Amino acid sequence: MSGTDVTRTLTPGDDITVRLVKGPRGDVRYPAVVNRDDGTHVVVRAPWAGARTRDFGFVRFEQGDVFTEHYWRDRWYSVKEVRDPGGRLKGWYCDVTRPTLVERAGLVVEDLDLDLWVSADRAAILRLDEDEFLESGLEDRDPHAAAQARQALDDLERLARRDGFAALLA
Repeated sequence: MSGTDVTRTLTPGDDITVRLVKGPRGDVRYPAVVNRDDGTHVVVRAPWAGARTRDFGFVRFEQGDVFTEHYWRDRWYSVKEVRDPGGRLKGWYCDVTRPTLVERAGLVVEDLDLDLWVSADRAAILRLDEDEFLESGLEDRDPHAAAQARQALDDLERLARRDGFAALLA
C-alpha cells in the first residue's frame, strides 16, 4: 500500500485515522489517539464511530462509548475493549484481520469478516459473521489467509476463555 512504513512507530498522543478495509462494502474510517506503540503492538483510543446506536442483541454500541483498540503488526486479529461513558466495561469486540499496517495518516486494518464478542463477565463468548466469511470467497482466493483467519478466531476464543485477554493486552 502506498505510504505504508513497516518500520515507523506511532507517537503517544498523536491523532491518527484508523482505516478498516471492508472489501467491496467500503472502508470505515474514524479518528483515534495513540496510547502506545512498541513497534509490534499499537494501542489507540477512539470514541464509538457510529452515527447512531447500534444494537447487536448481545451488546449496544452508543454515543459516549470508548474503545481501547489493540492492533498488532504480526498477528491476524485486533481486540477492542469497550467501555460505556462512565467507564464500565461492556466487553471485548475482536476482529479477525490481516496484520495491521502503519501509514502516514494512521493504521490500515483489513477485516476478514470473522469476529468474536466477549462479554465483560466472559459468560458470553460469541463467534460472529462466519456466514460472511464463507460468502467472501477468501478460502478460494487466498487459502493461506483463510487458514490464518480461522486459526486467529480459535486463538482469540482460547485467550478469552483463559484470562479474558489480561495477559495479551498488558
